[in-house]
Amino acid sequence: MKVGYLGPKNSFTFQAASTIADETELVAYPSIPFCIQALEEHQISFAVVPIENSLEGSVHASVDRIFHQDKLFVAGEIVLPIRQQLLGYSNEQPITKILSHPQALAQSQRFLETNYPLTPLEAVASTTFAAEYVANHPEEQVAAIASEKAASEYGLNILAHGIQDNALNQTRFWILTATKGETLDTLGKPARNTLFITLPDNLPGALHKVLSCFAWRNIDLSKIESRPLKTSLGEYFFIVDLTLEDNQALIKNAIEEIELLNGRTRNIGSYPVKIIQ
Repeated sequence: MKVGYLGPKNSFTFQAASTIADETELVAYPSIPFCIQALEEHQISFAVVPIENSLEGSVHASVDRIFHQDKLFVAGEIVLPIRQQLLGYSNEQPITKILSHPQALAQSQRFLETNYPLTPLEAVASTTFAAEYVANHPEEQVAAIASEKAASEYGLNILAHGIQDNALNQTRFWILTATKGETLDTLGKPARNTLFITLPDNLPGALHKVLSCFAWRNIDLSKIESRPLKTSLGEYFFIVDLTLEDNQALIKNAIEEIELLNGRTRNIGSYPVKIIQ
């Protein structure tokens, strides 16, 4: 079994992927699209990608790619605590620049505004790439926002611990598969079901009517979010997460009712969720 992930090694996605596979089975990819493409081309068995952060919201590169590729499904979910550290060599010299992934920079905004208000920030492909760059360029006096594991891997000092804005910072990672109905039983029993829904055209109150299909059946929605269809302005699809509570038959009936309203649905999986403490 080969499991692709958004690399490089020791990224947060690597840590999530390590919960389902040995390091020898993991394959790093430089971007989310490349990782998902490898799954589409059957180069790997699963792809692990970030899907949502509790502070910064959905990872659009993942959501949009999955929606527009109709042969991808969710086999499981890992929820990982995200603890950001400021990595470098020394606090005795001024830091000329701070590097990290855009999400990590956003998650640490309060710390940066308080402690480094005039220091330039630079977005890079991943937190681990930022740590690697700092390790390879000690003469530049730059710092990185990355994980504690990245500090250990690249021999960097932790200049500030736990700099994320919220101590409850978490990221959801989806384990994607190209096989419909496949789930990772090692993570437990299915706990969540995700649908992509496109509303019927020219129907007044369309969203209300679609949501009513779930409401009167007492189906709990843990998330609903809109994303542009990328066709024309004002057209959207919706990502809807449903909580599974022995209500699969009711969910099936709700989907049938939505389609009777001329809405379009795509069920991308009922899957287990593992929360890492």
